[in-house]
Amino acid sequence: MRCAPIPRHSTPTAGSSTGFPALASASRRSLAQRWRRSSAPPPRCATSTPSAEWWRNTVQGIKWRMSKAAKTVPFLLVLLSVLVSAQQRSIAPAARPQPVAKSAGFSAERLARIDAVLQRYVDENRMAGAVGLVLRDGRPVYERAVGWSDKEAGRKMTSDTIFRIASQSKALTSVAILQLVEEGRVALSNPVSDFIPAYAKTTVAVKGDNGMSTVPAIRAITIRDLLTHTAGISYGTDPLVAALYEAKGLGPAAGYGWYTADKDEPVCNTMERLATLPFVAQPGDAWVYGYNTDILGCVVERASGMTLDKYIESRITAPLGLKDTRFFLPPDQHDRLAAVYASAQDGRITRAPDGARGQGHYVDGPRRSFSGGAGLLSTARDYARFLEMIRLGGTLDGARILSPRSVALMTTNQIGTLMSKTGLGFGLGFETTDRYGASGMNSVRGFGWGGAYGSIYRVDPEERLVIVFMIQLMPSNTDIREKFPTLVYQALDEGRPPGSH
Repeated sequence: MRCAPIPRHSTPTAGSSTGFPALASASRRSLAQRWRRSSAPPPRCATSTPSAEWWRNTVQGIKWRMSKAAKTVPFLLVLLSVLVSAQQRSIAPAARPQPVAKSAGFSAERLARIDAVLQRYVDENRMAGAVGLVLRDGRPVYERAVGWSDKEAGRKMTSDTIFRIASQSKALTSVAILQLVEEGRVALSNPVSDFIPAYAKTTVAVKGDNGMSTVPAIRAITIRDLLTHTAGISYGTDPLVAALYEAKGLGPAAGYGWYTADKDEPVCNTMERLATLPFVAQPGDAWVYGYNTDILGCVVERASGMTLDKYIESRITAPLGLKDTRFFLPPDQHDRLAAVYASAQDGRITRAPDGARGQGHYVDGPRRSFSGGAGLLSTARDYARFLEMIRLGGTLDGARILSPRSVALMTTNQIGTLMSKTGLGFGLGFETTDRYGASGMNSVRGFGWGGAYGSIYRVDPEERLVIVFMIQLMPSNTDIREKFPTLVYQALDEGRPPGSH
């Protein structure tokens, strides 16, 4: 009889896909999945390594002899302890498994550097906890949950902890708009007023010697303007307009400007009120980050006849199997939601207060305002799966969400140098990298964004990477969101040097 090799133990480690939803085709299942699903291994040769059954029989025999010898042979106690220890060692893992990292072109040793850095930030009280996840070719090569989801309650961070993703919501709402464009219900050149008549005549704030005045917008704001953040619409926290926005329940009155989870009104009502306020730039003149995607959420509702939460569920999250991505959390899942912490100037954290500037209303709120720009909750695994769909040109596991052409529009710079003159651009919902070094080590044609609670994501088509990092800090005075992608890239053993293609 031939000896079968002893398989490595398949406990989940860096790079293991054990417990992770299928992100790629069956042909790309990880080794850990294959081991788990395979039939029992053939028997091993007794001449190589004694079997666990042999050790158990030996130990039982010694126990029987000890019962006969009673206390007259105390040396047998020593022998027994030695044999038991040896038996335990014989069935323990021979080595720490590294089933995916090497085959995916990563150094397992260098990936371990990420563990050390994340743990240091937790130990130094610079973050309570975090989840980091890296996919290459759809396979998880790194997944770690460190620290606490709620320090005070003693709840540890886990891979399925739910996070407030704030502006990472914009990507899903932008996908929803592109779906409606593909169906002929919306055109990128449509004036927003086609769906929200209040935007037919907007104004722009102008600073003068005698304070602020307003002038009419030079043209209508379009759907494309909103997708690229070139409509001139801010979050209303600019000193020039802050008082006006606060009086309307927006800007400073809405937490940090973008927060609407506490509002007891549909998002379209809020966005109609916004249309009566002056904006801070003329359409097409500047890149201004603000309520643009919240307005798009209202456009989705008007064009589809569905509330934004139902549209995103039926057209994006359900087809992709994103079971933990939604606007509000069921009360029975409250303990899965990570607590929010606040960073001081020195980087040390304290628990954030309740309400709009902290824990929010994602569990006990009115559940009426679905913010397309900042309202979603998700997990690292769910969000990575969504991004993998984008990386693959709009499809995943047989579900076609967008066409490849639409994805290319979304992930290609559409605004030239309006956002940055150093190599960053903006597509239809994503920040783009047009020059190597403009966004850390992300390759040219890479894209990404992040959220106000400190989370970040990067997609690198050149290296076939999806990088997701989730934390909950508000405000987020930390450099870990910059360090995490860099730590991922330094662990790449195989990859094209920038500019080599």
